[in-house]
Amino acid sequence: MDDDVITTLKLLIIGESGVGKSSLLLRFTEDTFDPDQAATIGVDFKVKTLSIDGNKAKLAIWDTAGQERFRTLTPSYYRGAQGVILVYDVTKRETFTRLENWLNELETYTTRNEIVKMLVGNKIDRDDPEVDRNEGLKFARKHSMLFIEASAKTKDGVQCAFEELVEKILQTPGLWESENQGQKVRLGDQEHGGGRACGGYCSIP
Repeated sequence: MDDDVITTLKLLIIGESGVGKSSLLLRFTEDTFDPDQAATIGVDFKVKTLSIDGNKAKLAIWDTAGQERFRTLTPSYYRGAQGVILVYDVTKRETFTRLENWLNELETYTTRNEIVKMLVGNKIDRDDPEVDRNEGLKFARKHSMLFIEASAKTKDGVQCAFEELVEKILQTPGLWESENQGQKVRLGDQEHGGGRACGGYCSIP
């Protein structure tokens, strides 16, 4: 039963092809990892319920193809989204430098000004990084995004990325609507210095 679900949130995962968007989603929703994960064609979609500070939110998570030829899907994909995860591959600098393009697209098509953004540097299990953590942090701060480094392969940071994103959305008045009218929703008032046991988490005030 979904009686205790306070709201349904639409989340997006965007970024260049091959950065691990589908792998992050599969790790979060099904706790699996496929090293031979095929490229997404069009849009994939998964639903998962997450509990934050005792409040349950149903997440509708959209995973899109990074390839240019699927960009015709863009406007409907962004419509109504409350949160977005921008992913780059820490071992491929070009996926980091192209983040500006994805942010421009997001600003063009998003229908909510207060959309919460989380930057994720994926594949930190690899020992050949081309993008330093501080670079990611600096970029995230510049664009008022949350930030974490993660590995879909080892699970590091994956759960945390989604939890922090959802928590920030629930703390943003007007960004979501309660499905139980009149119900008071209590969120933790305390500021999370380092997030929920998340070492690499950076909150933007």
